[in-house]
Amino acid sequence: MLTDPMPAEAVEIAHKQLSLAAEDLDANRVASVLLESVEAWGVPALWEQVCRPLLARLSGRTAAEVVIEHALFEGVRVGLDAYRREPGRSLPAGGVLLAGAEKEGHGLGLLALAAALREQGRGCLNLGPALPWSALTSAVYRARPRTVVLWSQTPLTGRAYRLVRFARDFPLLRVYAAGPGWIEPFGPPAIRLGTLPDAVAACLAVGPRRDAHHIRYGSVPYR
Repeated sequence: MLTDPMPAEAVEIAHKQLSLAAEDLDANRVASVLLESVEAWGVPALWEQVCRPLLARLSGRTAAEVVIEHALFEGVRVGLDAYRREPGRSLPAGGVLLAGAEKEGHGLGLLALAAALREQGRGCLNLGPALPWSALTSAVYRARPRTVVLWSQTPLTGRAYRLVRFARDFPLLRVYAAGPGWIEPFGPPAIRLGTLPDAVAACLAVGPRRDAHHIRYGSVPYR
């Protein structure tokens, strides 16, 4: 079961604690606060109600905002990556593969999805940002996943025709596009899932895919 939404008071407290830690440029404290909050409320709720809004609020217009944004991002990255991680645990066959699209440098959304899957007792293989299409194909042949989630942050990397071609090459693979970079239509039937809980549910679904789907769980410029 995915977690329920956070109460307004809890959201306000988490916002304040994370903001203060970032303003102090204390990424370790950001990670600590995130881990404490995640244990209480779960990854999807914290991501949707706290992390995304905080990251979107920092425009990066001034030098101070840029450095605060970096401290917040680094703390969130560390916290998400550490949450319930078991490095020695082997991945199950037919699992989930996460990656950033070719030349895509952003990957925080994938870390959030990976953490949320671990929270559900499900491992995944996260290959990080900027994976070339040829390398993604090689990874599928080697890891033999059942589901692939590809992240794009900007239209420069969200090339829908490449994703459709990739999905057609693997008719039994469930292929999902994540992030705000996929602005071109995929062609019917296409499914748009608007939140991280929707993305988790899609990755936990069973059975082969029938088309290429579109997940969009966040449109802020996080890395």
